Amino acid sequence: MMAGNEIVFLFDCDNTLLDNDRVQDDLHAHLERAFGASSCNRYWEIFEALRTELGYADYLGALQRYRLTATSDHRLLLMSQFLLDYPFADCLYPGALDVIKHVSQWGQAVILSDGDVVLQPRKIQRSGLWQAVDGHVLIYVHKEQMLDDIQQRYPSRHYVVIDDKLRILAAMKKVMGKRLTTVFPRQGHYALDPENTTAYPAADLTVERIADLIQYGQPGLFYAD
Repeated sequence: MMAGNEIVFLFDCDNTLLDNDRVQDDLHAHLERAFGASSCNRYWEIFEALRTELGYADYLGALQRYRLTATSDHRLLLMSQFLLDYPFADCLYPGALDVIKHVSQWGQAVILSDGDVVLQPRKIQRSGLWQAVDGHVLIYVHKEQMLDDIQQRYPSRHYVVIDDKLRILAAMKKVMGKRLTTVFPRQGHYALDPENTTAYPAADLTVERIADLIQYGQPGLFYAD
């Protein structure tokens, strides 16, 4: 448990600080090039089915499940290596690290992510985000269901959550009310999908790019009315 803060900033990782759509595109191109279109398509079918089952993206889990149907293909070892060695730092959105540094002058910055226990921490470490928040990283299966644990670990009078998914923002706002300011960066395929943006209430603050948050020069601007 951390000492109490006046304000805690909870940053999502994928498509908020880091362009995960680009990571997926690179992985798709690699799989198609190395294994052919049929195997590539089969992997993504398994990936989507597993995401529906788990509620988060599990790239290595999908690979493990794919392996059950292709036990003789030892090239699968190279597929996992591609993910583990991927240069995630190259996929940070412009200004992402600057925004973390900017808000840290007023309160604690925390990475709050969904994901698996292997690739997601590695992604956050290799991208430089782990170091940027001095190791203040939380990774859950469904983070919007872990608000009590988050508040116990990082007690604060007010919280700001920055996330590209309005579904997550709405779920957290419903529980925390005025103690939470929701920030919606319109980045990535979820944030730009009309079905997602019209299905949930608007965030307290919407920005086009994560770097836009640097223009907010005082913490009071992050408080919801």
